[in-house]
Amino acid sequence: MLRIYLLLAALFGFSGVALGAFAAHGLKAHLSAEYLAVFHTAVQYQMIHALALFGVGLLALLRPSRMVNCAGSLFALGILLFSGSLYALTLSGSSALGLITPLGGLAFLAGWACLGAAAWRLKERGAP
Repeated sequence: MLRIYLLLAALFGFSGVALGAFAAHGLKAHLSAEYLAVFHTAVQYQMIHALALFGVGLLALLRPSRMVNCAGSLFALGILLFSGSLYALTLSGSSALGLITPLGGLAFLAGWACLGAAAWRLKERGAP
């Protein structure tokens, strides 16, 4: 799973930077200030969770567990649903796509809960 999480972190990090630059330079003249702010929120959450995926990848290497894998999967799903729906909403203008966004937010929350549960279950190195 390490390779998958690190590849996803790289993919989402790369595309987050590219989309942020695209918004700043290519969309500024085409979107309202409100939609630019929504697009920026999508980029921000994507970047935060790309870094979270990187951390999950490292944790999966050091202390693999089902909860760590669950956290990584939920972070990736959250990026696709939350950020993806906001990108689609701003570029298409279809507010119906905003109905998907909360599902991505729930995936993010569940991912952080899984990561917390994984941390709770960790034992100190050398402890019985």
